[in-house]
Amino acid sequence: MDQTQRKPVVPLEAGGGPENPPCPACGEPLFGWIDARPGMAGPVSRCESCGLGAVGQPGNAEDALVELDRLRVENRMTIANRSGFSASLGGAGWAGLEPGVRYLFTVEAVSRLIAHRDQVVTARRWAPGPAILAMWQTVLNGFTFGRNVALGAIHRKDAVPADSRWQRRLDALISVVVAVPAMLVALPLELLAAASRRGGAISLRFELL
Repeated sequence: MDQTQRKPVVPLEAGGGPENPPCPACGEPLFGWIDARPGMAGPVSRCESCGLGAVGQPGNAEDALVELDRLRVENRMTIANRSGFSASLGGAGWAGLEPGVRYLFTVEAVSRLIAHRDQVVTARRWAPGPAILAMWQTVLNGFTFGRNVALGAIHRKDAVPADSRWQRRLDALISVVVAVPAMLVALPLELLAAASRRGGAISLRFELL
């Protein structure tokens, strides 16, 4: 191919600026992903390098580590995987977009964040229960006015109810009627996602270097 016909390779750093602040995990620019939605503190941006998602102002590594520690039980944690297939499929309807969540983690983002504390991820595995439920709720979110209605009803996630009373009633009915068909769709999708290492929830173990 003639040199003049080749597209120039632009590094991610070239996209940095006030509208694309640095990622708290790896320092690369964050780019817009999802506009602000009810129950969210602002629009969602994402890092094209490590995959971290940030809701509203991205903050810094210390801020992200504080939220990461909320998921930690001794030297283990389970994350809702922003690079999972359910996140790609659901977009703004992804079940991982819960009220109050500021950061949306990936395995790579966690690895880079905990490296600030001289820790390293030593094991990762698909977490089938949370992952299948997240895919199921993501599918259901495609039918409802609110988000995470079904899992909110059983206190597994924080729901974002619809504005109108009639919408909330309809959402409750839809969640019951569509529950089984949605699971019949969600289960094979999540199994395929897990097989391709894009499961919706990942359990991590980490140790000091």
